[in-house]
Order: sequence, then structure tokens, then C-alpha cells
Amino acid sequence: MSEQTNDLKAQSGLDLNVPAGNPDIEPPELSVVIPVYNEEAGLRTLFDRLYPALDALHARYEVIFINDGSRDRSPLILSDQYRKRPDVTRVVLFNGNYGQHMAIMAGFSQARGQSVITLDADLQNPPEEIGNLLAKLREGYDYVGTIRQNRQDSWFRRHASRAMNNLREKITHITMTDQGCMLRGYSRQVVQMLNQCEEGRTFIPALAYTFASRPIEIEVAHEERFAGESKYSLYSLIRLNFDLVTGFSTMPLQAFSLLGVALALGSTALFFLLLVRRFVFGAEVEGVFTLFALIFALIGVLLFGVGLLGEYIGRIYEQVRGRPRFVIQAILEQDPRG
Repeated sequence: MSEQTNDLKAQSGLDLNVPAGNPDIEPPELSVVIPVYNEEAGLRTLFDRLYPALDALHARYEVIFINDGSRDRSPLILSDQYRKRPDVTRVVLFNGNYGQHMAIMAGFSQARGQSVITLDADLQNPPEEIGNLLAKLREGYDYVGTIRQNRQDSWFRRHASRAMNNLREKITHITMTDQGCMLRGYSRQVVQMLNQCEEGRTFIPALAYTFASRPIEIEVAHEERFAGESKYSLYSLIRLNFDLVTGFSTMPLQAFSLLGVALALGSTALFFLLLVRRFVFGAEVEGVFTLFALIFALIGVLLFGVGLLGEYIGRIYEQVRGRPRFVIQAILEQDPRG
């Protein structure tokens, strides 16, 4: 990544470590935060659609791209775009890959707009929808969630997402019809609250919902991914949902406590049943395999419970280490000092 940064310095001829902003300069009305990870194939098409859509809003805006440790030419393409539109474009370069949500948090820390909208770089959420979210923020809503219409994802992805939505709502009591859509709008007040959080792992849409006093959801279009493939593997999706559940509720631990009580009562009842049968029918060997099956099932439940407990302990461990959530290596932006 250091070689890429040196290339950017040489090509742009700019100081990449200028301050994030100047309080004396009037802030824009809108900040658009876009995390980027290995998206070189679709970035130029994104630019061709994004900037005209934003120009049509007739509002002061800025676009903040966060390069999340891309291994392709994404940083150089972002640098080229910065040179074309330096007045409204800023590029944040990470020194490694920290994940989509940490990239968005970095964008929030840099955003200066009164309204902030997040957008994926893969063009599955059309940039033309930004105006609809901004309109709701102008109406006074402080959090604008979105619901994808006619989703272009696979059958498994759609139904798995729906199942996790239902499970998450029951566990966390956070109402989001479509938790997987990152095209969302946030007021300045909500963003400031998010910036005060220091969690090592989080799920931004759910966290923002807990701070919002007047949320709303609207329907948005959804398109097929323009190029490349999803950066979320099955493991990443499972990992993300574990973070979501364990980061916003202790109900799983309480459920396992209740399950432990039920199993203890059931085991006690089984012990007395076997004791009575021993006195009534004498020694028996029937049911040995059934007993083994019950034992293995209980061991599986126990191991799952230990793993769940480990998730919570792991979050505590990461938090007490106090390491930076992300490291910004450089920033491409106009020097507000002139």
C-alpha cells in the first residue's frame, strides 16, 4: 500500500496529509460516503452516474471515497477522479483492509455535510436515488432507511437475508425491514453520536437506529452488480450477523441460561425415571443408544453455548485492547487554507 501512496503523491503533486476541514468554511449540505474495496472495474461508471445525479440536486455537496485497502488499481482511479473534481471530491486511504463498516465510520469522521448518505460502490443501489433520501432528510427525518425493490440477488441471498431480518428484530427489537441495504441517510446529529462511539465492531444501520428520534424507511430501486463479485462470502455474512446480534442484545445469553435450567430439570426428571425403573424392572440395557444420542446432542448445545459466550468475551477483549479501529494513511483533498 505504501507504493500505491507514493504513486498517488507523484501523480497528484499534492500534500496527502492536509487537515480534514476548516470551521471557517461553510459546510456542504450533503456528504456522500462511499467505501471502496477492489472496485476498479466499475468505478468510472459510478463516477459517470454519481456526479450528474448530485449536480442535479442543486445543493452544496462533497463525495468522500474510502479506499479500504484495495489490492487493485482502485486508489489510482480515485486519484484521477479527485484531480477532475477536486472541489467536491475527497479520498481517504487506509493502510489496510478494515471492513465496510469501519470504512463508513472513517467517512463519518471526515464528513462535513448537514446530511450524510452512504452508498456502495458496486452500483446495485442507483446513485439517482440519493435525491429521494435527501428529500426525506430535508423534511426533518434524522434517519432514512431503505427497502430494496425487485432485489437482483440470488434466491439464497434474498431468503437468508429475510430470515436474518426476522431473527434480528426479535432479538434486538431494532426495526429494519431490509438490513442489508447500505444506501441510507443520516442527519448531522446522528452522525455526531456515531462518531462518539468507540466500538471495535458494529453494524452502522442498527447503531444509528438506536440514536434516531424520527426514523423512516423508503423504497429504492435495486440493480444487478455492475462488475466483479460480492465481497461478502458466506462466512463474512455469518460473521456480520453474529456482530449484529451480540453487539445489540444479551438475549442469546439469557436464552441459553433458560435452556440450561430446562435441561437441568429434564435431566433430574430422567434420573428419577431411570431410578424408578431400576427398582421396578431391575437392570436394563435397552435405550443405551438413545442415551448416547441425548448425550451427544447436549454436548453440541453446550459447545454452541460456549462459542456464543466466546463471542461476547471476544468483543470485550477487542475493546479493552484499545487499538485503533482503522488507520488512515493519507487523505486526498483540497487544502482549505488555500
